[in-house]
Amino acid sequence: MNMELIKRPRRLRMHPALRRMVRETRIDRTSLVYPMFLAEGSGIKEEIASMPGQYRWSVDRMGEQLLQLSEAGVCSVLFFGIPKHKDETGSGAYADDGIVQSALRQAKRDFPQLYYMTDLCMCEYTSHGHCGILCRTEVDNDKTLEYLARIAVSQAQAGADLIAPSDMMDGRVAAIRKALDQAGFVNIPIMSYSVKYASSFYGPFRDAADSAPAFGDRKAYQMDVHNRREALKEVVLDVEEGADLVMVKPAMAYGDLIREVRDLVNVPVAAYSVSGEYAMIKAAAAAGFIQEETIAAEAAVCAYRAGADIYISYFAKELAQYIKEGKVG
Repeated sequence: MNMELIKRPRRLRMHPALRRMVRETRIDRTSLVYPMFLAEGSGIKEEIASMPGQYRWSVDRMGEQLLQLSEAGVCSVLFFGIPKHKDETGSGAYADDGIVQSALRQAKRDFPQLYYMTDLCMCEYTSHGHCGILCRTEVDNDKTLEYLARIAVSQAQAGADLIAPSDMMDGRVAAIRKALDQAGFVNIPIMSYSVKYASSFYGPFRDAADSAPAFGDRKAYQMDVHNRREALKEVVLDVEEGADLVMVKPAMAYGDLIREVRDLVNVPVAAYSVSGEYAMIKAAAAAGFIQEETIAAEAAVCAYRAGADIYISYFAKELAQYIKEGKVG
C-alpha cells in the first residue's frame, strides 16, 4: 500500500548519478596534502613500524614518493625533518644545510609542479624533544619565538611555499610574520596549527619523527582536549596576528571544532588527519574488521563536511586515486 506522501527524501537517493549530482560535500585532489618524513643520510626508505605503508625518506630517494604523489594528482606536501644531530637549541631546524632545507632545494628542482609546505617546530631537532627553548624544565615561550622566526626565514630561503608553525607558543604567528616580511618574504603564507590538542592520537607520529619528549609532556603548550572555547580563542588570536590559514588537529574526533572554526573565521581551514587515525584504520583493516578504502574515504568526507577546505592525510595518495575512480568526491 502506498502512503500519500508528498515529501519523499529517498527520491534523491534512488540512482547513483543523482546521488552524486546532489551531494552537499565535494572534495577534489587539489585540496589534499601529504605529510612526508625526511631523514638525514642516503639510500633511506625506512618503513615506520607504527604506520604501515609510511616511510622515512632521504633526500636522494624522496623523489620516488614525490613522483607517485604527482602522478596521483596530489599537489601539496608537508615536510617534516628528522636530523641526525640534536641539541638544546634545535640548531638543525635553522641550519642552511638542514634536512628540510636540503630537501626543499632538491624537490623544487626535480618536482617544481608541487607545492611545498614546511612544518615549523623544534621537537624533532631538540635533544630534549620539547617544542622550544628550555628554561630549567619549562619551555620559555618568548625566547622560543626568536628561534621560530629564524627557522621560518631559513625555510623560506630554501624554497618553502608555505610555513606551518605547529609549536603552539603564544605570539608565534606575529613573530614569524614579522621575520618573514623583514626578510623580503611578504608573499609566503602562514598556515597556523591554531587548534592543536595534546592528543593521544599523535603516538605513532612521535615514533615516525623521533620526537617524543625526554621528560614530561606537552600539555603546558598544546591544548587540553576538554576545551572548546579555548580553541576559538586561539584561532582568533592567530588570525589577528596574520595567519593566512588555520588548522584543526586532530581531525577525526574533532569535527565539532572544525565546524565551529569554519563558522568563526573567513580564512581557509585545514584539518590534519593524524598518525593515530591512520594507524587505527590500517590495524583494523589488517585484522579484517573494516574495509580500509571506504573508511579512509569516509573519514575524509566527514572532515570536509564539517567545514575543512584542506585535508592533510597519510592517505592522500590513496584518496586521490579514489577520487579519480569516482569512489569518493
